[in-house]
Amino acid sequence: MQTWKTLSKDTSLDRGKFLRVEDHTVQLPDGRVIEKWPWIITPDFINLLPVTAAGNFLVFRQLKYGLDGLTLAPVGGYIEPGEGPLAAAERELMEETGHVATELIPLGNFRVDPNRGAGTGYLYLALGTRKAGKITADDLEEQEIVYLDLEELKAALFAGEFKALSWTTTVSLALQHIAEAGVELGDGES
Repeated sequence: MQTWKTLSKDTSLDRGKFLRVEDHTVQLPDGRVIEKWPWIITPDFINLLPVTAAGNFLVFRQLKYGLDGLTLAPVGGYIEPGEGPLAAAERELMEETGHVATELIPLGNFRVDPNRGAGTGYLYLALGTRKAGKITADDLEEQEIVYLDLEELKAALFAGEFKALSWTTTVSLALQHIAEAGVELGDGES
């Protein structure tokens, strides 16, 4: 198999650091050329599922502009320019929850849309989290921290309470890792 070749790029929309749309001219392996192939550029982001030392999962209950009704969500945010995904995960955990983790386990990184771009999500499981400071998040939406035990988390996942694909993926991969790696939950105090 051969990859497509980018012949040119032109910016058709620029909304600053959160959104840029480019029109690419691409050449397929068979020689055909497609003009105005839309490519969406958004910042890369992290999502992480924190687990307290007591074995509870820390998530948010919140409203999001693009979703109907309440949703559950893991910790998440954009990666700042010059920042690595792991550093962003540590920063977002502290900013959004006031917690630090004893261990951050990478669960993978995934392009949002492989044919159109839209950033890459870096997903983590945060083990042994504990309160270490104040919440300093500048999020626009209201968030309520909710602690769920393992069965409550699974029930919420299967009931569709995590309403974004990256959030569902983060929770699913974290649960898979916990099951396969034999991670012990609840060996300390929150």
